[in-house]
Amino acid sequence: MRYLNYLLLAIMLGSIQGCFPIIAAGVGTGALVVSDRRTAGIILEDQTIENKALNHIKAQYKDTVYVNVTSFNRRVLITGQVPNKSFKTDIEKIVLNLMNVKAVTNELQVSPLTNLSWRSNDGIITSNIKLRFLNNRQGFQPEHIKVITENSSVFLMGMVYHKEAEAAANIASSSRGVERVVKVFEYLD
Repeated sequence: MRYLNYLLLAIMLGSIQGCFPIIAAGVGTGALVVSDRRTAGIILEDQTIENKALNHIKAQYKDTVYVNVTSFNRRVLITGQVPNKSFKTDIEKIVLNLMNVKAVTNELQVSPLTNLSWRSNDGIITSNIKLRFLNNRQGFQPEHIKVITENSSVFLMGMVYHKEAEAAANIASSSRGVERVVKVFEYLD
């Protein structure tokens, strides 16, 4: 019974944290990978893309930029703030040149870097949307959609059907603190 409680807690926290496989192991059981439309190999590739991109960006720009890289099915979203348009273009090229990247959506803003207060607010917005996804299952599974918030703009990623995308976008756009919603989906229909 204790293992079941831990499993349920892990599933709940995983749904709130993001769209990734949850691996739960019990006594004598293998591993259970919770629903994800990507293969395990693609999930690993996405993590590798994110890590390599961030390492290259940090090596070149150190503390002069604030950049987040999110990969889903080898489609990459770049968010954050940079001091000028040249940095924005150069960072996009860094990501495009990584192995296995299919496409890049560059949503970097040329602006001063956000502070911890702004970033905390973005985290609250993301958590609120994910909680609303769990409470309002309107024809989609919350774990199929990744939510990224940057400077009150919400980006939705995943492999979804158009109907699922619209339902998720409606929930996100009606959430407190959201200024805009950008769909960065790969459509299955």
